[in-house]
Amino acid sequence: MMKQWRTKLFGKGCLGWRMREPLVNRYASRRKSVFAETYDPEADDDDDGARAIFPKTDEQRSRLCDSVKNILLFRSLDKEQMNEVLDAMFEKKVKAKDYIIKQGDDGDNFYVIESGIYKAYVGEDQKHIHTYDNSGSFGELALLYNMPRAATIQAETDGQLWAMDRQTFRRILLKSAFRKRKMYEALLDAVPMLKTLQSYERMNLADALIPKTFAKGERIIKQGDAADGMYFIEDGKVSIRIQQDAGEVEISMLEKGQYFGELALVTHRPRAASAYAVDNVKVAFLQTDCFERLLGKVLDVMLRGMKHYRYVDQSVWKMILEACREENSQVR
Repeated sequence: MMKQWRTKLFGKGCLGWRMREPLVNRYASRRKSVFAETYDPEADDDDDGARAIFPKTDEQRSRLCDSVKNILLFRSLDKEQMNEVLDAMFEKKVKAKDYIIKQGDDGDNFYVIESGIYKAYVGEDQKHIHTYDNSGSFGELALLYNMPRAATIQAETDGQLWAMDRQTFRRILLKSAFRKRKMYEALLDAVPMLKTLQSYERMNLADALIPKTFAKGERIIKQGDAADGMYFIEDGKVSIRIQQDAGEVEISMLEKGQYFGELALVTHRPRAASAYAVDNVKVAFLQTDCFERLLGKVLDVMLRGMKHYRYVDQSVWKMILEACREENSQVR
């Protein structure tokens, strides 16, 4: 019943990133790669080494910003790292029928689409599997995993791409991901609820978290709003308040290592309380669609913790208590 209850509440879970280079048999028609180099972000302490910089006009930089703003690979980069990405990308104009990458080749660049239509093909029969229509990115798999290209990408129309070489891509993206994972692993280790997770499960959770900051007095979530995710406090204090006849009343003060926002995700109800930054606050944000996939294992711990929430209505109380009783009967 617990499993059915979870399925009823959550649906199918995290859908993951948008479609990227498709995974195919990496050993089919594989030839030896000329790129034998490896990159170890833990061993790289040089932040001041030579960086690729391609000068751009204000108009070019503005166009590039518009092209990369929705690329998920870049969402965890800070402002300085994002400027490095913009500096390192160069324009590539293509004509209809040009091949951008070919399956089995060594990876040289990562590409972001500014304009044009591009089709992805795989296999010896070049089966069409995806079309990029004036947006998106491709080419990251070969660079991230040091493997041959997994698909062929051909321009269907004239177009404009922005490209970044493999070394810069690996240094910026992998080093950023490594630092982010280490930082969030330390944060998650301090959350008692997550002690039951295996190390690799905490790593997956750390990789899914998105950094957010809020200024003193800023409202983080609003009572009555639909839930978009939950929050782990990285630094600062958060005041939890509920609306009553006389105004908002503080019911809890949370600090580093604590979390909030999970109740609305578990119950699929609107937010039961508001949250405010008491001082400058840094949080790690977990989106709704990834919540069940990554935290389903500790859902039972969450449910037991929710029994202490004083601001939930009777229907939610009943749902939580029934789920906890069912779980306890299974344990016995």
